[in-house]
Amino acid sequence: MNTEKLTETLLPLATSYGLRVLGVLFALWVSFRIAHVLQHRVTAGLRKSKFDETLAVFFGTLLRWTVIIAAVLACLSIFGIETTSFAAILGAAGLAVGLAFQGTLSNFAAGVMLLVFRPFKVGDYVVAGGKEGVVAELGLFATVIDTLDNRRIHLSNTAIGAGAIENHTAHDLRRVDIEVSIPDSEDIDASRKALEAAGAAAPGRDAKRGSQVFLKGLGGGMVTWQVRVWAPPAIYWDVWQGTVRAVGYELARARAAPKPG
Repeated sequence: MNTEKLTETLLPLATSYGLRVLGVLFALWVSFRIAHVLQHRVTAGLRKSKFDETLAVFFGTLLRWTVIIAAVLACLSIFGIETTSFAAILGAAGLAVGLAFQGTLSNFAAGVMLLVFRPFKVGDYVVAGGKEGVVAELGLFATVIDTLDNRRIHLSNTAIGAGAIENHTAHDLRRVDIEVSIPDSEDIDASRKALEAAGAAAPGRDAKRGSQVFLKGLGGGMVTWQVRVWAPPAIYWDVWQGTVRAVGYELARARAAPKPG
């Protein structure tokens, strides 16, 4: 008899709350799907309008989390939890949550600082957090970098913000520096002339900034030169290889030329 009464009491509750749980799970699933779609549509729309790539990704991610948080709060109200009560609970547990998620909050704060001060943007080639590569995504909590050998690295924003950030593509031009060591028995003026010809022949060099040859040092029976060629960052390594080739070619030609007298 007691079992029958217990069943009669619990069955309606289980049915009622079971349907609520199923409804909440379904609502959350739909909310996550909607948030995902909205994120991609907003990001794609901003990209299409030639909006800044970094901010386009940021606003898309921000919208996604806003939808998810709103959905969670709405689902809590289904179980009779008012948002005011929820806020009070969060306030009471704020210290514990802050301590538990201090790393995450630090990443968030660092991400906001990166977005505000903009030391780099999506598409830049950087050295940051001990890693090097092209910035694929700048998020609220982490930055994604693609290396030259096609590896993807996820770096916490705290790790990036705590150290130096070297941006290789911040300017329109970079200088390619090629060091050349030549025996001091060779004529210095002839060597300079050959290296200047190599710099002038470097493919892809900037016509305005051009190239320079710098006498760097003497010692150990060698003369150390530096051939400096200005070029756009996008073709930096192509210019590097072309300059090395031109140096080798011009030095070989100078050495093969007949000596006066």
